[in-house]
Amino acid sequence: MHITRRKTRQIQVGNIKIGGDAPISVQSMTIPHPRDVAGSLEQIHRLEEAGCELIRVAVPDMDAVNALPKIKARMMVPLIADIHFDHRLALKAAEVVDCVRINPGNIGPWWKTEEVIHAVNDYGIPLRVGVNGGSLEKPLLDKYGYPTAEALAESALNAVHALEDVGFTNMKVSLKASDVHMAIDAYWLFAQQSNCPIHIGITEAGTAATGAVKSAVGLGWLLSQGIGDTLRVSLAADPVEEVKVGFEILKSLELRHRGVNVIACPTCGRVEIDVVKMANELEHRLSHITNPISVSVLGCVVNGIGEGKEADIGIAGGQGVGIVFKKGKLYKRVPSEDLMDTLIEEVEAMAKEQNAKSSNESISTPNPSALPPEELSLTSRGPTSREIPVLPLK
Repeated sequence: MHITRRKTRQIQVGNIKIGGDAPISVQSMTIPHPRDVAGSLEQIHRLEEAGCELIRVAVPDMDAVNALPKIKARMMVPLIADIHFDHRLALKAAEVVDCVRINPGNIGPWWKTEEVIHAVNDYGIPLRVGVNGGSLEKPLLDKYGYPTAEALAESALNAVHALEDVGFTNMKVSLKASDVHMAIDAYWLFAQQSNCPIHIGITEAGTAATGAVKSAVGLGWLLSQGIGDTLRVSLAADPVEEVKVGFEILKSLELRHRGVNVIACPTCGRVEIDVVKMANELEHRLSHITNPISVSVLGCVVNGIGEGKEADIGIAGGQGVGIVFKKGKLYKRVPSEDLMDTLIEEVEAMAKEQNAKSSNESISTPNPSALPPEELSLTSRGPTSREIPVLPLK
């Protein structure tokens, strides 16, 4: 299935392009308070190693703001400041970071948001408008009675249109809910009515296992509909796991190809090697490889090469002797005890060959221009100043 991505304006966070034809980027968030500079950097560096492309830190107070320069100076990927309640923190953070995230629902009177707009404009950085089901504006809660997908979409559209009213378009938008259905509906409704880049996520998704499933279901559906320009998998776990799951979701939909994709049979009574152990060992030992290589681990030679024909390389177990195959063809037979080491060596050799080839090629990366802002005929300002029509779901 070919996924046609929704056309959006393009913005740039640090050196990462978002929207337009740019790849869908994966981001995460650190756990320590920024005043713990060493702890924050330790986590940031592990996230960078895992491939995280955007890193957000919570900025709850002035101590956090004051720590941002020390953190920013020692990280490689763009830094996003997450601000709630106190817009003055956003004004100071804008001097240092690559993007500021605010929630108009809890930032206070509209003039405070306008001050933030002036600050990010002065420093040439974008704004993330983050709408959350737990902090909707009171007029919308009064209108809908409780947080709904329609309320989330209307809140986001109100904020976006109000920002566009004052000429500001350098933004991306998120509509977070922990309920998968609500999040899907809210994002879908918003996407039909705005060409802003969208950050997708299922907030407070849960533990590593349950949260990964909820995120895969919710984000997978949105991505399959072409919705989403950046994503975060929110897990109650090590944030490195968020990055891993994020890339796996993108890889499963063939939207991104980063790192080794392990294909393993579910095992049965015919298996002649420990597929579970070998597949896990394979992921661990090849975690340093960023090349998009598909590797198959099959438990027996009954279906062998046939089941792994889509893989770049793979192995199938046998009684004492297994096989290594490449692109669906037998490559060599090796003793079963040597299968894993042989496979690792071959994959690493393939990665080196790919890197050598790419370094000798001149690759031009397209730089699509941002789409023009939508035509607007608006007469008032403020994030909750007027009715926004919400389309029904298909």
